[in-house]
Amino acid sequence: MNDISVVIPLLNESESLPELSEWILKVTRKNNYSVEIIFIDDGSTDDSWLVISKLAAKTPEIKGIRFRRNHGKSAALNAGFAVASGKVVITMDADLQDSPDEIPGLYQMVTSEGFDMVSGWKKKRFDPLTKTIPTKLFNWATRKISNIHLHDFNCGLKAYKLEVVKSIEVYGELHRYIPFLAKNAGYKRIGEKVVQHQARKYGTTKFGIERFINGFLDLVTLAFVSKFSKRPMHFFGGLGTLMFLFGFFAAILIGAGKLYALSQGVKAILVTSNPWFYISLVSMILGTQLFLAGFLAEIILRSGQRKGDYTISEQIHINE
Repeated sequence: MNDISVVIPLLNESESLPELSEWILKVTRKNNYSVEIIFIDDGSTDDSWLVISKLAAKTPEIKGIRFRRNHGKSAALNAGFAVASGKVVITMDADLQDSPDEIPGLYQMVTSEGFDMVSGWKKKRFDPLTKTIPTKLFNWATRKISNIHLHDFNCGLKAYKLEVVKSIEVYGELHRYIPFLAKNAGYKRIGEKVVQHQARKYGTTKFGIERFINGFLDLVTLAFVSKFSKRPMHFFGGLGTLMFLFGFFAAILIGAGKLYALSQGVKAILVTSNPWFYISLVSMILGTQLFLAGFLAEIILRSGQRKGDYTISEQIHINE
């Protein structure tokens, strides 16, 4: 077993790969760590896979996985986690904005200080305001919802115990919330380390404002799923029951009021002319639908199983 697995998802980063791999090998060899470097080419349209192939041919520590098309960072990380075998798994971006010099410190925090995972914190950033301001808002919202006190959830530089990455499934756009996923899986010793942030040397950023919007929606979904994924009937069934009972008793009161008025010889409006009749009817219908939604969710939960939807076309040095 290697000491460290470095998992690096990438998209069109051919220029930075030789420098990045050489830097990682220099740091790990200096510290006498055995290492495997796993590049996951997420459907690049440049020469990234050709560069990875050439590097792997010369260096046995380098491994590669290639997707036929772009599936996103989460799928790339999930594929890398599946084949990682090091005692400590370290993730970083391929654009040289994450410094491999941080590897020894991250490794020590996991192996010596007992953290399940350690997230990097780029305290001093070199990104434009169009990226840093949404990032600060995103991190604030994530802290409030997850109750995990990290400053930089989306930092690509993170370290994990091997068992952590084998216990979580990263899909969709949930790579931003890996600490949240780890906490939900029972790994609560989550630390943070201030790391160096370097200005981008090659290529262009893949960040867009739509990623911030989608990220917030994913956070809301994850918060809901983490609380009710094991018991959807508690949410939908409970809410549906309350709505149905409200509508049911409102209908009884309307009917009782009509009967009382008739028994007293008092003229009363038609039940169908009473707006509360329609409110109670809609409430009962919605309550029934919510209850059925919870029931169906329970059935799906017990019979469904999520599977990866990405296809790997080529691999280098995997499972040798």
